[in-house]
Amino acid sequence: MTASIKVGDRLPTLQLPPVDRTTLALFGGASGDHNPIHIDIDFARRSGMPDVFAQGMLGMAWLGRLLTQWVPQSRIRQYDARFAGITHLGNAMSCSGEVVELMALDGEACARVALTSANQYGQNKIVGEAIVALA
Repeated sequence: MTASIKVGDRLPTLQLPPVDRTTLALFGGASGDHNPIHIDIDFARRSGMPDVFAQGMLGMAWLGRLLTQWVPQSRIRQYDARFAGITHLGNAMSCSGEVVELMALDGEACARVALTSANQYGQNKIVGEAIVALA
């Protein structure tokens, strides 16, 4: 894998179906994130939101899936992300990545990968980066 990876390479895109209430409830149960703003429309409205919205960590999990469909989890050395926007119900998220640097980390050949999760309107919701070992 090391010789074939180069700066500019793109990871295979992960296209997800539109976010719905079932997805939010299932992720809440799996993650233990039972914040009512993600599952209770009345609470969300009292908080000034028009409806519930996705947990930020759900978006990070999707980017993690993008990475682990490209390399084994054991090769991930670092993974950072920041929330850039709210993922609303009906957003069909597309997760993408691009190799932006080849480097050595503690003597190990690695690639720095820029990560983005955007909805069907091209609005970034989560951006981040990962460092993955190449061998």
